[in-house]
Amino acid sequence: MSVVKLSSIIEKMKLENLTPEIEVKGIKITQPDINRPALQMAGYFEHFEATRLQIIGFVEYTYMEGMEEEKKKEIYEQLLSCDIPAIIFCRELQPDALFKEMAIKNGVPLLMTKKATSAFMAEIIRWLNVKLAPCISVHGVLVDVYGEGVLITGESGIGKSEAALELIKRGHRLVTDDVVELRKVSDDNIIGTAPDITKHFIELRGIGIVDVKTLFGVSSVKDTQSIDLVIKLEEWDKDKEYDRLGLEEEYTEYLGNKIVCHSIPIRPGRNLAIICESAAVNHRQKKMGYNAAQELYTRVQNSLAKRREEEDE
Repeated sequence: MSVVKLSSIIEKMKLENLTPEIEVKGIKITQPDINRPALQMAGYFEHFEATRLQIIGFVEYTYMEGMEEEKKKEIYEQLLSCDIPAIIFCRELQPDALFKEMAIKNGVPLLMTKKATSAFMAEIIRWLNVKLAPCISVHGVLVDVYGEGVLITGESGIGKSEAALELIKRGHRLVTDDVVELRKVSDDNIIGTAPDITKHFIELRGIGIVDVKTLFGVSSVKDTQSIDLVIKLEEWDKDKEYDRLGLEEEYTEYLGNKIVCHSIPIRPGRNLAIICESAAVNHRQKKMGYNAAQELYTRVQNSLAKRREEEDE
């Protein structure tokens, strides 16, 4: 199961720790959802998701300020005795002395951000969704080609890294070579990243390890990229039928998401970089509503229909 350390959230979101006496290193977040404890402030604790990060905005804060002292003690005690990973105050709002005292007593870290509540919630949910998404590692090369994430797969030594290097020379960007970490951030989107150890490195047989960022500059690399297209390189098999029209899409599946996949046979003299570029542009064109194979099919059908009409006359 994926986890995110609270200390990483504090660093990423630039949060101020209002309770430095509480150790945050061992606290981990296991789900991307957050909760605004408005109902809990009103005394309703049924179905309370205490394991989520708790966000207090202006509405909750003003309600807390208007509570009577006895009510405050009762609600604060009930809220802060739950196993809450942290409570974050937005808009630079400061908890009152009683809330802070009870939080320290129960070991619940209090954090603060300058950001507006809605903007902060959207940002932290998006970030946690990526960090806590289901993740697998696959063997391949991920390159950003004209804005399309192209995952090149195939057996070792077939030419994936060489194709990626040629694409980089042609102005495209490398995300990762050899190992691609795939994260399912939504039902429609899979994000690919590089492991920290091999980030921006590429392996070329006969040469060794090449640092792409140093050789070609920062514009030649990218940290993350959505997977839009898979190109599977395979040895040419004269007995195998290869798709020559592309009327029907083939798909491969990662983490339950289907992604368009092209099987490209390898023969001497084939320029893999140009093939990858063309596949990326063609895929982009299809997303924009134009399908060249369908256009050819329509032309052929129209031509046949016209010929029949002429024969009938």
